[in-house]
Amino acid sequence: MLKLVATDLDGTFLKNDKSISKKNLAALQSLGERGILRVVATGRNLKKTQEVIAHHIPFDYIVFSSGAGVYDCKNKKLIYYQNILKGTVQQLTDYFMAQDLNFHLFKPVPDNYKCWYYRGSVPCSEFERYFEFQQAHAEELIINQVLDSEACQFLVVFPNDPDRFHALKEEIQRNFPEVKVVRTSSPLETDYIWMEIFHHSVSKGNGVKFLCDRLQIEHEYTMGIGNDFNDLDLLEFTRYSYMVENGPQELKARFLLTPSNEESAFARAVGNHL
Repeated sequence: MLKLVATDLDGTFLKNDKSISKKNLAALQSLGERGILRVVATGRNLKKTQEVIAHHIPFDYIVFSSGAGVYDCKNKKLIYYQNILKGTVQQLTDYFMAQDLNFHLFKPVPDNYKCWYYRGSVPCSEFERYFEFQQAHAEELIINQVLDSEACQFLVVFPNDPDRFHALKEEIQRNFPEVKVVRTSSPLETDYIWMEIFHHSVSKGNGVKFLCDRLQIEHEYTMGIGNDFNDLDLLEFTRYSYMVENGPQELKARFLLTPSNEESAFARAVGNHL
């Protein structure tokens, strides 16, 4: 009774080496043969998503940058986007600089593979490792610089200190109600916490809901699968929601379980409904 299946990529649909298992690919094809829509719901921007999901991989839509944009694969068209407004971008930039934090600020969709960056005075190896991937498309931020631009998201990197994360999150959301703060685990497999900040309406769940509303798909016919905190909005929206074995222990009790991403988690979850 499914009409739409949405899956996270890294740590969920993709194996650790970013390849796609034969079973997952077969499951995608089976869904398509049954007329069930296949949706990527990822924190990656569109450019980075297309680097690991080639054009022949049969997904129908991509909800990218955690829901900041939605792309129609068949028609090769951006059909939705939501950026942080100019005034808030400037205020948050000044705030993070005053806090002496290391952060990246990604340009507005659809150019959000490009970014600005700011180095705090305390060296951060995690920031530098990530900067290596971004430096070809990165511009340095200068204190008191006027940006006069919308932005897709902020990415703030700091050591694994949940108490500090929650305190900072509460302060930001109290002073800037127009944004939302999302915790995500470092994809670099380190102990650092990544804080992602978007427009308050942005989430993977809202991106999938946009598709359901647009295509007149009822919530009861949806399935989602994820592996981390930034998948919560998706898994709280879909009717049948799966957490992979390699996900955080504290989230597993809340959702249906499926094996790890190394064991074709997507195919195993889909197989329960076909």
